[in-house]
Amino acid sequence: VCLNVGCVPSKALLHVAAVMDEVKHFEALGVSFAEPVVDLGKLKAHKEKVIGKLTGGLAAMAKMRKVTVVQGTGEFADPFHLKVQLTKDGSTQTIRFKQAIIAAGSEAVKLPFLPKDDPRIVTSTGALELRQRPKKMLVIGGGIIGLEMGTVYSTLGAKLDVVEMLDGLMQGADRDLVKVWQKMNAHRFDRLMLKTKTVGAEATQDGIRVMFEGLDGAKSEGFYDLVLQAVGRSPNGKKIGAEKAGVIVGERGFIPVDVQMRTNVPHIFAIGDIVGQPMLAHKAVHEAHVAAEVASGDTKAAFDARVIPSVA
Repeated sequence: VCLNVGCVPSKALLHVAAVMDEVKHFEALGVSFAEPVVDLGKLKAHKEKVIGKLTGGLAAMAKMRKVTVVQGTGEFADPFHLKVQLTKDGSTQTIRFKQAIIAAGSEAVKLPFLPKDDPRIVTSTGALELRQRPKKMLVIGGGIIGLEMGTVYSTLGAKLDVVEMLDGLMQGADRDLVKVWQKMNAHRFDRLMLKTKTVGAEATQDGIRVMFEGLDGAKSEGFYDLVLQAVGRSPNGKKIGAEKAGVIVGERGFIPVDVQMRTNVPHIFAIGDIVGQPMLAHKAVHEAHVAAEVASGDTKAAFDARVIPSVA
């Protein structure tokens, strides 16, 4: 997630947005620039190039270490076999293993009441594709992901409405930090609707009509060119045929593991978003080190994080 549709592409775009915003202040210093002309195709190509460089680097490392990479959709056939439907031709390949590490990650939560298959309604993955430059955008969810993407689109010219069920933005961060951010970014928002639920939406020719309801029962609505649903991510635990391998998956799709990252099946490990919060790439990498060490015979390795840094 982080590399393909998460931090890396969003930071590439945020960097561009930051420079565009910075340049606006220069007029007061006696240096003025013309209004920026944005070529969405080139901007998207820049983002893809950043991703390509890093994924290419990983592919080269895998090759050097004699790792065979198979691309496709995999699920367990039994405790020692994985069935993979190959991406290139749709055929099926069965891979036998002695030990396995599950690192199947998570996907963006989709709200059931939003119209399906409308290109104007996106998750963070769709928002990163930069398909349009909306004039009016709604971000459902006032967390880090929604606000990051909202910042990018705002710099590209969108006016933002943000709707959040809880009583503040970025709930994981200290309130005094969020206050500074909010003050600096107040100009981006038409409406910041806290303690408000999104209760319905309909697609019309002119835009997406969205209905809101406050905790006090007050109803309101808005019209948008683009709606970003950023209400969290859910683990892919129920999509890998885990039951055929005897691996226990919790109700919400998380896979329980011990401090050595083992599932209930001793030769199968799991790491990353699929084993629980916080869903952060650096935490996943650390767990992966532990799983790899234990799998290759290090009995002492364990995941013992006293603190895991989080960054917005």
